[in-house]
Amino acid sequence: MLHKPLIFNNFPQISAAQSTRHGGISQVPFSSLNLGKSTADLPENVAENRRRFLEEMGFSDGKLAASFQVHGSEIYHATQPGFVSGFDALVTATPGILVAVSVADCTPILIFDKKNQAVAAAHAGWKGTAAGIVSKTLDFLKKEFSTRPADCFAFVGACISEKTFEVGEEVAIHFSKNYRRWDAGRGKFFVDLKNANRAQLLDFGLPPGQIEVSEACTVLQNEDFFSHRKERGTTGRMLAAIGLLEPK
Repeated sequence: MLHKPLIFNNFPQISAAQSTRHGGISQVPFSSLNLGKSTADLPENVAENRRRFLEEMGFSDGKLAASFQVHGSEIYHATQPGFVSGFDALVTATPGILVAVSVADCTPILIFDKKNQAVAAAHAGWKGTAAGIVSKTLDFLKKEFSTRPADCFAFVGACISEKTFEVGEEVAIHFSKNYRRWDAGRGKFFVDLKNANRAQLLDFGLPPGQIEVSEACTVLQNEDFFSHRKERGTTGRMLAAIGLLEPK
């Protein structure tokens, strides 16, 4: 059910993971752990799948904070659970709240500030990546919690890989040559979203050893992850989530 980063293993006070497509009750083409409310899946299936996901993450039902995402770069400070709109990153320092972003090829980024006990989840499609959503999230953490780079640990999750993210020039021009590759045979560019977002973490000052980048590709490993591109738009959604556990 969970694609769990190793980078947070030394921090038992938090729970962080990206869901896979396994462990739910939804039927084809949403099989089986579809967590996306914006899909054409049965709402009762999504609700049960979300309950299962939250339980696996160590949170009770109703403790999720999420947003209707718009491929932008606005950040929301969640002080209580609930659903908002217009934000592509959420942060919190409140125990008992699981902040999450929805993905099905876009890049999820999870961040933990160990000193100030603050967490963040960001959704970075190509537009969000180009707009610096990760950099802006880190700046938001710095402003709200005095976050320092040396105290941060981050996970760049499973998403569409450079090998499969074929784009036209209208998208490629938003990325430097470090993160785009021209394939003359195909007459297309290929963009590396994972490393483009990792670069924003490094630019803020995170030590390289405190960043984990998932090797998983949602397109090439479609049996384990939902892929909007591979499944031509008719598919489920995963959540990438992080939260501070309530003291027992």
